[in-house]
Amino acid sequence: MAGKEKTKAPAKTPATDAPEGDRIAKVLSRAGVASRREAERLIEMGEVSVNGKVITSPALNVTSRDKITVRGEPVGQPEPPRLWLYYKPEGLVTSASDEKGRDTVFDHLPEDMPRVMSVGRLDLNSEGLLLLTNDGELKRRLELPSTGWLRKYRVRVNGNPTEPEIEPLRKGITIEGEKFQPMEVKIDRHQGANAWLTIGLREGKNREIRRAMAHIGMTVNRLIRTSYGPFRLNEMKPGEVEEIKPKILREQLGMTEADIPTPPRPSRFPDARPAAKPASRTRRDSDDDAAKTSAKPVAKRPLKPGEGLKQLSEAWKTATRPASGGAKTGPAHPRSPARPASKPAPKPGGPKRG
Repeated sequence: MAGKEKTKAPAKTPATDAPEGDRIAKVLSRAGVASRREAERLIEMGEVSVNGKVITSPALNVTSRDKITVRGEPVGQPEPPRLWLYYKPEGLVTSASDEKGRDTVFDHLPEDMPRVMSVGRLDLNSEGLLLLTNDGELKRRLELPSTGWLRKYRVRVNGNPTEPEIEPLRKGITIEGEKFQPMEVKIDRHQGANAWLTIGLREGKNREIRRAMAHIGMTVNRLIRTSYGPFRLNEMKPGEVEEIKPKILREQLGMTEADIPTPPRPSRFPDARPAAKPASRTRRDSDDDAAKTSAKPVAKRPLKPGEGLKQLSEAWKTATRPASGGAKTGPAHPRSPARPASKPAPKPGGPKRG
């Protein structure tokens, strides 16, 4: 029986090289224009151009050589990822614009801040810690459920909840077909008709805490987010902004210097100018300076009783001592008026007549 010939497997075709650059939506996200999803929406609306040509599909890779504009405005190169802590006051909307014309958190940020995006949201009536970043990829990473960061809230409710009432929240509940993950709930204290709770979440659904408390018959009348993972509100006041140092951000996210580079330090005195050279000095000026430098102050000792009067008397005698062949004169008193010089006496016999 003739042996069967082994068939050779078809040779694998070499894989084509991956296209150069990054997807356009990712580049826009890294540049802080919008999140990746929002960037894709802008592209589909025809508001993004590459090298002067409007694009309508995000399936395009671009490099640093390409010229990108959004709504006619050029998009610069991405800056290093940065993260800020912001104490959101109550009454501000967490969105870039509001259809009802209400104030947004971005209307109240310092003027020197770059364009930023919020990491997650806080509703209109909530306050506390809100993370802001200039990098869409960092925003996406911090919002992923896989990050597993615990978010803590101080919650004041109207009512006096008991342990049996809040136990379902710790096990997880379902509201209108939507399942809520187990929460960390602790009753801190009762205060009149209200009670303060500390609640921890690992995911953030829309108005999750308010809906969960309403499910057990409680009404939330104040909600403050105090921490987001390792980042805490601490002693910040409403409206304050603090930037996280790149080193701390790398440590908390497990990233490297290549992912989050440290920006160069600005000059401590950027407007300082070199001091002007001193004007040329004359030889006389140098001699005067040398004389001043070489002169040593005479050490003074305290006078003994009566010694000052004795020195003054000796000085007076020296000043009033007549010169050889001259009349005895004395110094005029500093307060006495000057006396006019006396005229010479006329000679006897009067003036000569011709």
